[in-house]
Amino acid sequence: MTALKRFLPRTLFGRSVLIIVTPLVVLQAIALQMFYGTHWEVVSRRLAHAVAGDVALAVATLERFPTEADREWLTRQFLARTDLAIRFAPGETLPASPPDVLEGPTEAELRTALAERLGLPFRIDWSSRTDREVQIQVQLPDGVLHVEAPAKRLFTGTVTVFVLWLIGSALILFAIAALFMRNQVKPVRRLAAAAEAFGKGADPGPIKPEGATEIRQAAAAFNRMQERIRRFLAQRTEMLAGVSHDLRTPLTRMRLALAVLARRNPEEAEEIAALEEDVAEMERMIEGYLAFARGEAAEQAQPTDIVALLGEAAAKARASGAVVEVEGEGGAPIVLLLRPDSMRRCLTNLIDNARRHAKKVWLAARRVARPGGEAVEITIDDDGPGIPPERREEAFRPFVRLGDSAGPGHTGLGLTIARDIVRAHGGEILLEDSPQGGLRARIRLPA
Repeated sequence: MTALKRFLPRTLFGRSVLIIVTPLVVLQAIALQMFYGTHWEVVSRRLAHAVAGDVALAVATLERFPTEADREWLTRQFLARTDLAIRFAPGETLPASPPDVLEGPTEAELRTALAERLGLPFRIDWSSRTDREVQIQVQLPDGVLHVEAPAKRLFTGTVTVFVLWLIGSALILFAIAALFMRNQVKPVRRLAAAAEAFGKGADPGPIKPEGATEIRQAAAAFNRMQERIRRFLAQRTEMLAGVSHDLRTPLTRMRLALAVLARRNPEEAEEIAALEEDVAEMERMIEGYLAFARGEAAEQAQPTDIVALLGEAAAKARASGAVVEVEGEGGAPIVLLLRPDSMRRCLTNLIDNARRHAKKVWLAARRVARPGGEAVEITIDDDGPGIPPERREEAFRPFVRLGDSAGPGHTGLGLTIARDIVRAHGGEILLEDSPQGGLRARIRLPA
């Protein structure tokens, strides 16, 4: 069964056409077999016996009227009345040759009928058969009777018409089924394309329900889902904007109060500086949480050059003092449909995570082939301590501290946000061992 599945069509269109055409082909094959085994056999037997009867009559008549004049008259009469061209060769004998190879039921029926009717040695010369006649030779006591039987008396064109009708009707039905199923599959393909685009951040808008009732229901459900998601994202964005303002206000007052307190109490500067660091850490955590929850939902996807994005992220990291090398920087563009600000944030988070724990960072982007189609692969390598394989999945969880394995104080949402952004674009992100000795973050995006 598994081996059979490999030969089956993988598309809905191909399988639907196969479901329609296969029963027809089986039915026609059964009909052809029944026709071949019954009707064709009966017709062939009757035609063969009719020809054999005329040949037997010619033999009996020639034996009854042995004179040359009578035989010439009989030759003309047989040609006019039975379409058999007969010729007697006195003193001739049948050649000693192996039996002729039978080609079908008509040939077999003719041989059987001649054997029953004649009772004399005979030979059917199929090698000299043409589209118009068949050669039959009968051994008489004083010579050989040559008979040329018209092919139309042995073969009927009904079989050809029947086979052509079967093939023609199958082709016509296949064409109708293919045209019908293509129109039925079109709405499914449009629905799949709209879902894929919506999942990658584009806004395809409501799709027109068309096709079968079930497909219309799926399209209507998809439109309702789009509207609910848009409404939810809009409400969440508005709520987060208010939360962001409310949280930043008390933190700003705390920062100002600490600044005033530091001027009034210089002897407590060390404790105040520690408090200021805690406030700054709280601001970073709140900003990270808001960015993660917001998910850049309002941004629309557009054609974006990945190579250019890597260059921008590398330049920003270099401005902060990082050592970053970009493979093929300034080379041929790799354009994908992306939300550029979201992807820029993803790359920035990964680069910042790498440069915090390493001396140098390497960036690269390339197109790669994979079983599901072409993809774009982005790698961020570093020469830091890396993350143990058993803890790499844990690193993607929000606010996880990995301890010394990922450097001191590793906590936050950088990797979590990066994975959220990549998956929103239909891709995946993996953590692996880097050829540079540290950690590699590999991003795969569908091309």
